[in-house]
Amino acid sequence: MTSPLSSRPDTLTEAACVVLGEPSPAAKVDWSRRFAAAWADGRLTVIGQAQPPDRPSRPPSPQLRPPRDMPKRKPGGAEGRIAFIHAIAHIELNAIDLAWDIVARFTDENMPRAFFDDWVRVARDEAEHFDLLNRRLQDLDAAYGDHPAHDGLWEAAETTADDLLARLALVPMVLEARGLDTTPVAVRRFRAGGDDATATILERIGNEEIPHVAAGVRWFRFLCERRNIDPVATFHALTRRNFNGRLKPPFNDVARTRAGFGEEFYRPLSA
Repeated sequence: MTSPLSSRPDTLTEAACVVLGEPSPAAKVDWSRRFAAAWADGRLTVIGQAQPPDRPSRPPSPQLRPPRDMPKRKPGGAEGRIAFIHAIAHIELNAIDLAWDIVARFTDENMPRAFFDDWVRVARDEAEHFDLLNRRLQDLDAAYGDHPAHDGLWEAAETTADDLLARLALVPMVLEARGLDTTPVAVRRFRAGGDDATATILERIGNEEIPHVAAGVRWFRFLCERRNIDPVATFHALTRRNFNGRLKPPFNDVARTRAGFGEEFYRPLSA
C-alpha cells in the first residue's frame, strides 16, 4: 500500500486524506476499515484539519467517461449482470471517497463530533459494500476495471465543494436516495434470474443505505436550523441549482420515510 501521508495519521482529517490519496481500491477498503475502527475505539480522537485533494486518486482502470458517453448496458445474460454489478461497485468506490471527503473538507463549519461519527460509519459501510461487489465480480470471472465507468458522482462533489449544505442536498439526499428507489427492483430482477448471491448483496446494501440518507437529512436540517432557513425550500433551491433534470419517480417512499426524508422534499421536484 502507498499513501501520501503516514499510515499512522494523527488526526481524523489526515486519515481521510490517506484514503483519498490512495489509488488502489483494495487499499482504500483496508484503510477505511482501519481508520473507522481507530475512530470508534478511541485510538484516533482528534478531528484536526487537513486539505483534501480536489480529486481522489484512482487506479488506471476503469476508464472514466462523462455520463453521456457511457455505452448502454445490455439487460439480461451474464454480460449484462456483470456490467450492472460493475456499475454499482464503481458507485460504492466513489461513495468511500465522498464520505471521507465530507469529513476532511468542511471542518470550517465547526460541526458536532456526532457529524464525524456518522460519516466515518458511512465510509466504513461503503468500503464493505465495494468489497462485497468486487468479490462477486471475481466469483463471476470478472474484475473491477473491466468496464468503463462514468465520473458523474465526483462531478457532483466538485460542484458542491464550497458548501456543505449543497453537498448534503446533492449527494446523500438526491443521489444516494435514488439508490433507495432502484435497489428493490434490481433485487427482484436478480432473484428472478436465479442470481440469489448478487440479490442478497444488493439487498444488504439497500438496507444499509437508509441510515446514510438519514445522516444526510439530519445534518441538512441541522445546518438549516443553524442558518435560520427553511429546509424544504432550501433543498428545492439547491437541487434545482446543482442537479441537472428532475427527480425520477417511482420513489421508495417507505425507505425514504425510514430515513426521515419526507415527501415534501422530493415529490415537488419530480413534476
